[in-house]
Amino acid sequence: MSTVRSVKAAHRTATPAAHRRVTLASSVVGAVIVALDGTVLTVAQPTLQRDLHASFARVQWTSTGYLIAVAGLLVFAGRLGDRHGHQRVFGLGVLGFGVASAGIGLAPGLGWVIALRVAQGVFGALLQPATLGMLRAAYPPDRLAMPIALRTSAIGVAAASGPLLGGALVSQFGWRAVFTLNVLPALVLGVLALTVRPPADAEGGGAVNSDPEAGVGAGAGAGAKTGAPAASGPLDVPGAVLLTVALVALVHTLVGIPDSGWTAATAFGLTVTALAGAAFVRRERRAPSPLVPLDVLGSATVAAALGILVAASAAMFGTLFTASSFLQRTLGLDPLETGLRALPGGVMMVLGAPVAAVLLRRFGARATTLTGTLLLTCGVLLLSRLDAASAAVTVGAGFLLLGAGFATVMVTATAVVVRQASAGSAGVAGGLQQTAMNIGPVLGIAAAATLLTVTPGSVGLPLVTLAAICTAGTLLALRLPGHKNTVSTAHRSPADAAPVRTGP
Repeated sequence: MSTVRSVKAAHRTATPAAHRRVTLASSVVGAVIVALDGTVLTVAQPTLQRDLHASFARVQWTSTGYLIAVAGLLVFAGRLGDRHGHQRVFGLGVLGFGVASAGIGLAPGLGWVIALRVAQGVFGALLQPATLGMLRAAYPPDRLAMPIALRTSAIGVAAASGPLLGGALVSQFGWRAVFTLNVLPALVLGVLALTVRPPADAEGGGAVNSDPEAGVGAGAGAGAKTGAPAASGPLDVPGAVLLTVALVALVHTLVGIPDSGWTAATAFGLTVTALAGAAFVRRERRAPSPLVPLDVLGSATVAAALGILVAASAAMFGTLFTASSFLQRTLGLDPLETGLRALPGGVMMVLGAPVAAVLLRRFGARATTLTGTLLLTCGVLLLSRLDAASAAVTVGAGFLLLGAGFATVMVTATAVVVRQASAGSAGVAGGLQQTAMNIGPVLGIAAAATLLTVTPGSVGLPLVTLAAICTAGTLLALRLPGHKNTVSTAHRSPADAAPVRTGP
């Protein structure tokens, strides 16, 4: 009997190499579950509205409620991972996400769907920063680019296949099927994350004291381990409340702009955002145990990388919104034909992310990100010339440049954010990265929708404006590390001494 127990215990405790593979797989699948959930919901909403006899405005809250919940809690959830272990927080988040998905599939009415989507947002906030925090803890900083690239490629696959998969499920089984799609993988991932114990040194790879020019922060020894707290002192609850108020006010305001326009309520929402944001920064600079550590809050490199992510995702998703609307409303294409015209963008996201990781390692963050932002800007400008006579080749070329540029920016800027933070602040860094990736698309779509009302039937003004936003990201890229070496060899930890494979 004791022999059986010892064998089971051995299987529950992974070797360092096996743990890295499991960590990478968990990070990738967790990110895919969230990405796929959002894309298939877009396809399912019209059927959901019809079956539940709901208004369009109420159905939109199935997306808005989720977005507000996840955006407001990402950084706080990342801090929980830093203190209590990313693997543990990831397990709880993905389990809760799966259970909430199952509940939506059984929901008797729209009110239940909205409430459970908000719950999904809470659990999504727990798991999303952890997908990056686990990678930062498991891999040495100079080996992070390829795991992040693989994660990005998988998200690209989910984004490209989501509408097709969602359409097939809704057509055959109804809208509830799109929510039950991720239940089984989420439950399996959650159980594995909560039961498989990592080896003592498996997550020590992030403990490095690096060259500031390389954009890599010093590691935190104990905090790199899954179960150990990364910082002492109480959680900064007032800071978390202020940040949540600021982010919720910002997201709620931006989401409402396409429908209501710029009103007094819009001005009030932006004022609340500004006041709460200023109070949060002041609180963090004085708090003994801040929610966002000073090595992250005060880092010009992190600020630049986050700004790039906001600008690039605003340009990308604002352009997708504008171009898709033009292709369907002006050229008369159906959703499937529109998806096929945009397919080169999804393909380039999948193929371009690993290439970006190689370029990042060889040429450094500054040159690689500049290349990505320039490609993205060129794609937006090419699509800004769309008219009724535009050929499919021109449309495809524009989307191809969008996908190549966005994949490059996402990999490099994300790697800079995660590597810049110490291992003990990896969750906060991941939370900030995910927050930027939530705010950017909302900002881009709000700007595009507003400008489309000024020039109906023409994409020129909205897309030129989005290209200008992307150019701001190009300028910020000049502040990123320029040296091709990503980790200084002067202050390596023992865990970084041996070469580490970056994939299965």
